Amino acid sequence: MTYVTRRHRVWLSAMLFVMGVTVHVAAQAVETRIGTLDFDHGVPTPQTVTKLYDEMDFQRACQLYLWALPAVTAAQGRAYTQFVSGARESRDVVIMEGYRSLSGLLTANVTTPYVGGGLDLATDGPTVVEVPAGLIAGSAMDGWERPLTDFGVTGPDQGRGGRYLFLGPGQATPDAPDVIIVHSPTFGVPFYYRALDPDPAKEQALKTGVRVYPWKLRDDPPATRYLTPDSAKVTQMPTLPRGLAYWERVAAVINEEPVEDRDRFFVAMLRPLGIEKGKPFRPDGRQKRILTEAALVGEAMAKANDFAKRVPDSRYRTDTQWDYVIVLDPAQDLADYSQLDERAAYFYEGIFLTRAMKSRTPGVGQAYLGAYHDKDGRAFDGANSYHLHVPPDPPAKQFWSITLYDIDTRALIQNKERMADRSSRMPDVKKNADGSVDLYFGPKAPKGFEHNWIPTVPGRAWFCWFRLYAPLEAYFDRSWLLPDIERVRSAE
Repeated sequence: MTYVTRRHRVWLSAMLFVMGVTVHVAAQAVETRIGTLDFDHGVPTPQTVTKLYDEMDFQRACQLYLWALPAVTAAQGRAYTQFVSGARESRDVVIMEGYRSLSGLLTANVTTPYVGGGLDLATDGPTVVEVPAGLIAGSAMDGWERPLTDFGVTGPDQGRGGRYLFLGPGQATPDAPDVIIVHSPTFGVPFYYRALDPDPAKEQALKTGVRVYPWKLRDDPPATRYLTPDSAKVTQMPTLPRGLAYWERVAAVINEEPVEDRDRFFVAMLRPLGIEKGKPFRPDGRQKRILTEAALVGEAMAKANDFAKRVPDSRYRTDTQWDYVIVLDPAQDLADYSQLDERAAYFYEGIFLTRAMKSRTPGVGQAYLGAYHDKDGRAFDGANSYHLHVPPDPPAKQFWSITLYDIDTRALIQNKERMADRSSRMPDVKKNADGSVDLYFGPKAPKGFEHNWIPTVPGRAWFCWFRLYAPLEAYFDRSWLLPDIERVRSAE
């Protein structure tokens, strides 16, 4: 018997040695990346059991942070619009435009106004959204920000306007041949569109042209209310919650929405952490410690996953630092797997998604390039000055724009000038003789280029998005080169 026990110990020691693990056979202890694991005749000791379960729950929580990002972003976006505008019902539509109004939204575009709201199909039942005819771009999404339908030119209404009827889980489809039926796997349905028409009168008509009402009230629908944000509130709520507040959002989503088959294992991992469907979120001290640290580490993982993407073909061109902002399929769920890292990369810094934002058809949709490092591979420092040369003839049928965002909030960079973007729609932007444009980012405007400058703030890091509206073939085949952003070296 002694011989068998010793033989098994030698075998275990040899196997663990091959795996790169140091074993103390006599003490039955294993040295690992999480510390010493002690065993009693191969059975983990009570102290080791506690350590292993804590580590198991922590590792799971870090991955759960990444998994939940789309749902938390959507829930936080809804809470944000309600907070800043007072919106409380599905018929409340919020119009956001300009620097002050959009300062608290993830990676908003200041060049165009946003019109949006949130449907509550559990409370209101099937709900109608009537979108106006004209040049708009947007979508309605489910609670995981998967586009259910686009609006406008790339949607079923093809820019002619239309009535969309949204149905939640288990809700019967009515006989309604004059509406566009859209089924949602979640009861919460955020929607938005951007008014893109450059004519001010047409833009105004597009902003107030949407109507929202429950299907059951279609014969006498209540008036849609158009609200605007209180500018004093727009930066009072974080773009994404941190710490336990993050998990409070996760718990709310789990309790409010059906659990899909693809998410059942993730939901099972939440249970030992105190998040369970049908139960209030009341974590004990151990769970609080694990969740708080996991939110910190999970966000750090999200930053690495976003700002230094390892998704194949995420770089626009191998000779630049510009990345594709959106590296996921809008559907998120592919034939053999669901895109975890791809969607986490986008929804850590962005909110709202349309199919048009990944269109491969020249002359429609939008394109997004992101820069997180300068030409030398360094992060952008608000204390330094930088230069970007936009070559002539950018491949955009409509317009291009560049917007700077704060790294910490992923919202518009906050400066005293209240200025975060420049675009080809701005008549004051100075062009060179060949049509190219030189842009500058830094604490001080270079002389003669005040209208080509975006102020940065010392002590705050930033990144930027370069947008192409209705991108053309030169973007898709990557023949158009957008040079890197270069730091301007001051004279010694």
